Amino acid sequence: MRHIWALLIKFLITATVLFSILTIFEAASLGEILWMSLLITGAAYLIGDLFILPRYGNTIASIADFGLCAVAVWLLSMIFVDQGFPVFTAALFIGFFIAISEALFHIYMQEKVLIDDDEQEKGQGIRREQLQTEFAEEHRHDEKEKK
Repeated sequence: MRHIWALLIKFLITATVLFSILTIFEAASLGEILWMSLLITGAAYLIGDLFILPRYGNTIASIADFGLCAVAVWLLSMIFVDQGFPVFTAALFIGFFIAISEALFHIYMQEKVLIDDDEQEKGQGIRREQLQTEFAEEHRHDEKEKK
C-alpha cells in the first residue's frame, strides 16, 4: 500500500509539471500528457526511487531523475507531440522542475516507503533478538593493593 501511495504522488507531480510546461507551448493534449506522465512515472519510480535512492542517496537520485526525465520527455515528445515547439528546451525545463520536486519526494520515500520491517517494528517494544549480554571480568582496586 505504501508503494501505491508513492506512485500516485509521483504521478501527480510528474503530470503537474508536464501539464504546466507543455501547455505553455500548446503542444500536447491532455491525453498525451497523461500517457507521458504514466510512462515517465513508472520508469523513474523503478530506476530512480527503488534502485538508485536506497543505494546512493537523495542527491544522486535527484540528478538521475533529472537526466531520466529530460531524456524521456524529449523522446516521448518526439513520438507523441507535434514538433512545432522547442522540444529539447522544454525537456530540460521539465527535467529540472521534476528533479527539484523529486528531492522532496525522496525524503518522503526514505521516511515512509523504503523502511525495513525491523524499523517499522521499533515502536512495538524490544524484541528478544535485540537483547545482548556482556561478559566481563570485574577488577577491584582493593585486591590489587593487597598483593
